[in-house]
Amino acid sequence: MQIAFFINDLEREHAGYTTTVLAHQAAIRGHQVCYVTPSDFALRSDDSLWVHARRMPKRKYKDREDFFETLKSARVKAEPIDMAEIDVLMLRNDPSIDAETPWAMEAGILFGREAVKRGTIVLNDPDSLGRAINKLYFQSFPSEARAETLISKHAADIKAFAKEHRGNIILKPLQGSGGSGVFKLDAKSKDNLNQIIEAIGRDGYIIAQAYVPAAKKGDIRFFLMNGKPLQIGGKYAALRRVASADDIRSNIHAGGKAEAVEIGETELRVAELIRPKLVADGMFLVGIDIVGDKILEVNVFSPGNLGSCSRLAGVDFSEPILDAIERKVTIAEQNPQSFDNRHLAIL
Repeated sequence: MQIAFFINDLEREHAGYTTTVLAHQAAIRGHQVCYVTPSDFALRSDDSLWVHARRMPKRKYKDREDFFETLKSARVKAEPIDMAEIDVLMLRNDPSIDAETPWAMEAGILFGREAVKRGTIVLNDPDSLGRAINKLYFQSFPSEARAETLISKHAADIKAFAKEHRGNIILKPLQGSGGSGVFKLDAKSKDNLNQIIEAIGRDGYIIAQAYVPAAKKGDIRFFLMNGKPLQIGGKYAALRRVASADDIRSNIHAGGKAEAVEIGETELRVAELIRPKLVADGMFLVGIDIVGDKILEVNVFSPGNLGSCSRLAGVDFSEPILDAIERKVTIAEQNPQSFDNRHLAIL
């Protein structure tokens, strides 16, 4: 199998990132691995789609760090590859990072669609990712599973929402990820509401979300695969992210701390509530953030912390993910043109 990982750029990748974990697991299994960035596609005059990909040497790597160091080294250079030769293209970029270069934000989605036409399995499904490019996609999930939310640019709307919830709300931008631009309004900060609205509103629409008291204990990052909780022998790919004492954001790279967590009936019920939508949209690998019995985020682009989940659980969750990808390739080979990409993505 030849598998390509689409990322924002090599400079911002890390040996511990989920993409590296998955790519390394693919290499361990003897698959041909390559990396692609937004500027690497080429649609040629004969209508063939090519990528200037960084193809990893097929050899045994000492560990993930060795794999990553090789990727970053001068030994791995971009070379043209016909997309028709690539079995799977895994879209693992974060569009919000490329907000200042709009052409790059949707490159994976646009060329992912073209790759599908040429027989490549694209995960997650690019058509559905196109609808999930901002947090408005979150509103398409059942209201029972979501914290009460308002999306507006009008200060009066947000102030009324804050009053309705006695000032206990979270404010964040419609675009963005990783906890960027997130504010919690409470009795201490209510006098700063105008400044907060102005600061977030400069870049677009504002999300106002009812504060869920259970957030004091942090949120739970929970991986779903093919619409179902990712697990090995009853151990779930999940962790609790606890914010630092001086920050409301529990995101790991925003200073949050990862802890082991038990997944119970509440989390499984939330996952089941949103499962039909994820399956219908061909969302193969998803990370959901749960507080209490509500989802606060649904990351369908580049959910992270898989390595930390594996470390805390004592198992390697990249293995069932690669098992599933290999199975999709086999299904596609055994049933040519029988399934569209959206359905194949969750088989």
